Amino acid sequence: MSHPVFRKARPTRRWEQVEVLEYKPEGSAPFRDISRQVLFCTEALACELRYFEIGPGGHSTLERHRHEHAVMILSGGGACLVGNQVRAVRVHDLIHIPAMSWHQFRASEGGHLGFLCMVNTTRDRPQLPSSEDLAELRRDPKIAAFIRL
Repeated sequence: MSHPVFRKARPTRRWEQVEVLEYKPEGSAPFRDISRQVLFCTEALACELRYFEIGPGGHSTLERHRHEHAVMILSGGGACLVGNQVRAVRVHDLIHIPAMSWHQFRASEGGHLGFLCMVNTTRDRPQLPSSEDLAELRRDPKIAAFIRL
């Protein structure tokens, strides 16, 4: 994919010549009120920089992958689960998601959560938790309260 050298920021966390996309196809996995924008995707960089925005009270899918993620909170606030840790997140926090770690992001009830996410251009498909995985995650009361599935 070729990108123009410069693309100006637009109001409300949008950029020129960057399409706002569905997060995932509706019904493919549990999620609520989230969009995706691909900011950079080039073979030369071998990575993709994406911007996700979750609406108030929304969340990403609880999933894991064989690839890592590097995340920076760009706007708003909320919480995230990575592995066996649940943490509040706010602007400019950095989150490393190791390979095969369960992860999920949630916006606060009163506002949005916007974050940059860098991943490899070639990556595996997300794995959703089985009923056994969910039972194991729910053994920790903090995680059980967070995932609310």
